[in-house]
Amino acid sequence: MQPKVIITCAVTGNLTTRENHSGLPVTPEEIANACLEAADAGAAIAHIHVRDPETTRPSMELKLYREVVDRIRARNTALILNVTTGPGGRYHPSDENPAVAGPRTTLMRPEKRVEHIVALKPDIATLDLNTMTFGNEVVINTAGNVKIMADIISEAGSKPELEVFDTGHIVLAQDLLKVGVLRSPAMFTIVTGVKYGFPATTDVMATAARMLPHDAVWTGFGVGRMSFPMAVQAYLLGGHIRVGLEDNSYLAKGVLAKGNGELVERARDLIEKLGGQIAGPSEAREMLGLAA
Repeated sequence: MQPKVIITCAVTGNLTTRENHSGLPVTPEEIANACLEAADAGAAIAHIHVRDPETTRPSMELKLYREVVDRIRARNTALILNVTTGPGGRYHPSDENPAVAGPRTTLMRPEKRVEHIVALKPDIATLDLNTMTFGNEVVINTAGNVKIMADIISEAGSKPELEVFDTGHIVLAQDLLKVGVLRSPAMFTIVTGVKYGFPATTDVMATAARMLPHDAVWTGFGVGRMSFPMAVQAYLLGGHIRVGLEDNSYLAKGVLAKGNGELVERARDLIEKLGGQIAGPSEAREMLGLAA
């Protein structure tokens, strides 16, 4: 087990809606405040998506990311910012002709998916390695597109966070590490509980962790009701943990969390009751090889 555990809080994500949680942050001010609340509760890393403030739908608008980052940095210069590049990889085959993109398609050039990383240079940038069925759509991250994004992220001075949803994604990461597209020690996140990806079980998370490079730093989490069980499992297996409204809205069955801060507080309490200690942002920066 890690001597110090890093808590990441994913404050809003792509798929959670206000029907799931009426307090889901969607405006730049709300998202920034949610990150700051999570930091006060013990999170060293904030995982950031943005939403269109009018429609509440996922967005890739640079001005929205910039406002979120600026609002956070005006009040907290220590919190580690992990900015997503996930939107832009979804393909929805239309009913009439699957070769024609349907209305839920967000597929775009890889360079476009990382424009905000180049502009804002966050500490960490998510790099999804999954090509898989995701709901009624398919997420597409080809090796070629991943390479393009990885190169741009590295040139911007950000550290790639490699999100893996199945064993083949880890094999892809290993291949990219071998040819120098990715650099060691790599940072991984093992995602469990997404249908058609890793199930949220002890055996599966342990198998995924064993497949990672020996020097990797990794975080594990589960979605929905398996959020806290898989956070504890990640800790027991030697990893770090992630919680947040992107992944889960509840403290317990039927008990809606007040917000991201309360989810972080619950995760922190669980780890500390097991004898673990929570890493602050400066400690997490050192563990991840990030600039002070």
